[in-house]
Amino acid sequence: MPDQSSYIRAASELKKNQKQWDAYDSEGHCVVIAGPGSGKTKTLTTKLARILSEDVKEPRGVACITYNNECAKELEDRLSLLGVEPSKRVFIGTIHSFSLTQIILPYAKVAGLELPAEFRVATSGESRQAFSVAVSNTLGNVDNLNSLESQVGHYRRTIPNRDEPAWRERNPRLAALSEAFESELRSRGLIDFDDMPLLALKALRRNPWLQKAVLAKYPVLVVDEYQDLGVALHRMVMGLCFRTGVRLFAVGDVDQSIYGFTGARPDLLRKLSERADVETIRLSLNYRCGTKIVNASEMALGEERNYQGVEDGPEGRVFFQPMEGNYEQQAARLLNEIVPQALDRNPQYDYRDVAILYPAAWIGDAVASASQAADISVVRADRNAIYPRSSRLMQWLELCSKWCCGGWSSGKPRFYSIVRQGERLFAENIQTGEQSYEFHNRLIDTLWSHRDAAISFHEWITALNHNVINSFADGCTALRDDLGVLTAFASRAAPEGDLAEMLLGEFAGAGEFLNRLTLTTLHSAKGKEFGLVFMFGMDEGRLPFSNSTQTQLAEARRLFYVGMTRAKREVHFIHTAGRSSRFVNELNQRLDDAQ
Repeated sequence: MPDQSSYIRAASELKKNQKQWDAYDSEGHCVVIAGPGSGKTKTLTTKLARILSEDVKEPRGVACITYNNECAKELEDRLSLLGVEPSKRVFIGTIHSFSLTQIILPYAKVAGLELPAEFRVATSGESRQAFSVAVSNTLGNVDNLNSLESQVGHYRRTIPNRDEPAWRERNPRLAALSEAFESELRSRGLIDFDDMPLLALKALRRNPWLQKAVLAKYPVLVVDEYQDLGVALHRMVMGLCFRTGVRLFAVGDVDQSIYGFTGARPDLLRKLSERADVETIRLSLNYRCGTKIVNASEMALGEERNYQGVEDGPEGRVFFQPMEGNYEQQAARLLNEIVPQALDRNPQYDYRDVAILYPAAWIGDAVASASQAADISVVRADRNAIYPRSSRLMQWLELCSKWCCGGWSSGKPRFYSIVRQGERLFAENIQTGEQSYEFHNRLIDTLWSHRDAAISFHEWITALNHNVINSFADGCTALRDDLGVLTAFASRAAPEGDLAEMLLGEFAGAGEFLNRLTLTTLHSAKGKEFGLVFMFGMDEGRLPFSNSTQTQLAEARRLFYVGMTRAKREVHFIHTAGRSSRFVNELNQRLDDAQ
């Protein structure tokens, strides 16, 4: 049970914002439409703590589903401050993790899913190999296999019920190829990432008793970033919450829906919010952005939302920066001239408060090269990062490393939290009290003896692999891809690798290594905030892409909006002279007209 004093103190802060308090005080199904910087995470976590303390009695609990592992980690961190730790009562994770751990693994044999007896989750490599065989058997030789794989993935995610006429009628070729791919996976004893919510939805739809089992365990379902989670999650919500009796508390923002390529449907949140049996609350006060940025962002969106900055808050500034030359030359000027000038104007900030956002990772390569030439430390959060930021195992290792680099004395992070997150990672091999005790002892022995930011990362990860990970990760179905990520990264940090000089403190982002500028794509920046934001590569053809459909154009506009609302004090639009994005041009003109 949460520490009541912690969440009640947090709730008292919500009283200052009537809409936040209304969300906290809601009793039935509730949808919170939360604009950028509106305090949605604070509202959600405080509400969840109250539900656990007042509404749901042990041993029943709450399931909280969010978009990705980074979002889940942030929620766990924020809940920890309210005295809510990961436990069997509280599920916090992605729709894929919920589907696998709460429905497929426990009930596959009795829910009629027709899976192989000892199925495994396919690694990325195994999935690609199975897809290649399915394509060869179905279509023969095909050019651009990656594009076809993306199309099949999108098709599977957007029509989850194979009994619907639309499954075969909308695109018979993709339907046949999807079925061939899934058949190939099953013949190898595998399910893939996209299978998870589809199989879970199938099990729930065919087995009313399973819906009641979920209700018995989780009488409340909390959904974060609802607009990003797609058709399968929406249908689970419809069945569990509006037919079975699970209570819903959902948070999202149609204007921040930027993952259409994964099957996200912003209209589903809109329809949910319009139901007569749902209380809909809109958070319109932006605590993050300066007033001018708030006003400019609404102009960029092209629709009135009545968002407001905080009274007596910072004014904020908006800059348009046309540049000559290629991206390498523009990046050099950005880092040597424009960023230093912005930091001079805002002496309260340093590099850790600065982010450079761009439409695609390859554009970020130019900024990374210029950063290295300027001797500026950076951390990348795009697909060209040194490891995927979304890996749950790597996130846990980051926590372990921070504990070794001073967290053991400051209590940030707490060792208890590290143990609990580790036990959830390796849950398939930590089933008894004895196994939990062994995991705890091995972990503390290893971390305690490696409390030094100046030791090599290679030495540290070698010890942790030998003493902990290799023993507890073996056979964990959901960790196979993550283990591949760790193996690849550890080999780069080995004496013969390109990261051989990496120190533990550098990996942890501790102390002197923390003052690093963030480089990330616009998509990966969602959910983050920075003092100063530089949107780089804002050229026509980059954002939006050339030949975009109307749907893609609308999503690109939302992506532009999401990028600029990451900024607290300054947002800069960096574009090639004469090639500026239509969004930049429209915003510049609207700001001029307003003046």
